[in-house]
Amino acid sequence: MRFPSREIVEQIRKEYPVGARVELVRMDDFQAPPIGTRGTVRGVDDTGSILVSWDTGSSLNVVYGEDCCRKLDTVKVICNRDEETWDTRKEAADFYLRAIISSEGSECERYTKIYTELLMGCEVCTDEE
Repeated sequence: MRFPSREIVEQIRKEYPVGARVELVRMDDFQAPPIGTRGTVRGVDDTGSILVSWDTGSSLNVVYGEDCCRKLDTVKVICNRDEETWDTRKEAADFYLRAIISSEGSECERYTKIYTELLMGCEVCTDEE
């Protein structure tokens, strides 16, 4: 196996910073977590492999040139002063759309504000004015 250049390793580190959420696309290892498993990036080593703490408890690396993962479009939502980070904007939007449908009054207005901010692409969506 050929190792990537220093420039490529730095590019991978920028694309997959510590704390980023990822989803497994392909891993050729009998101990691999199931495809679709999500995890949190712990770093990128000098060979370009992405170090991941998988939500299943596994810590197998995503090996450069062999395995594949994708970075998730995480979004932070603050509702009723509680902060939650969603793995994908779509999951958050689906949740708040259901919340709008099942609520009324000021609660519905709070959920609608968050839902609108999610659709607008805001990095942090909140029910606060």
